[in-house]
Amino acid sequence: MNENQNTSTTAAGSRPPLTAALTGAELLRWYWTLDELTGLARTMGVARHGGKAALTARLAAALDGLPLPPAPARRRATAQLAEPVDHDTVIPPGQRCSQVLRRYFVEAIGPGFHFDSFMRAFIAGHPGRTLADAVAHWHATRPDAARPREIAEQFEFNRFTSAWHRQNPGGTRAGAREAWYAHRALPKPTGEA
Repeated sequence: MNENQNTSTTAAGSRPPLTAALTGAELLRWYWTLDELTGLARTMGVARHGGKAALTARLAAALDGLPLPPAPARRRATAQLAEPVDHDTVIPPGQRCSQVLRRYFVEAIGPGFHFDSFMRAFIAGHPGRTLADAVAHWHATRPDAARPREIAEQFEFNRFTSAWHRQNPGGTRAGAREAWYAHRALPKPTGEA
């Protein structure tokens, strides 16, 4: 069974098919994958770029015949760093967390390096700084990175499975996925859109 399949019927009704016949409120009442939302946007002629929350808001407005919220501007491609890079290399505006940077950071920091939210924010938000500054930032943020943080709302599957494993410490991945399918087939709790 894959994530796009509907799996259960509830007293509140079953998850409806995702079509242009839904209302905005009904769209917001259920969980939809980004692939599902993108498919509906394609059939309705709604801009598909931007994050899942922005796409959902545009679709809900379109289904209700309301003015569409503006689609986020598309990022223009910018020049990215190419190898060789070293500690004096300056981070250009628009630099992504690329494989070039990954290789540099793994060598400079060690095999435990990964692009966490702290490093992604540093690379995106500090053009003009050097890769040596980024390495120092990595080391300075390790105490904060070690603390548990809430998973962002747009990562619904990750939030659910993390909570499920806390409640079911001996549970398996298959059990978590089965619980996820049952959960996502239910309407969202009132007030959660």
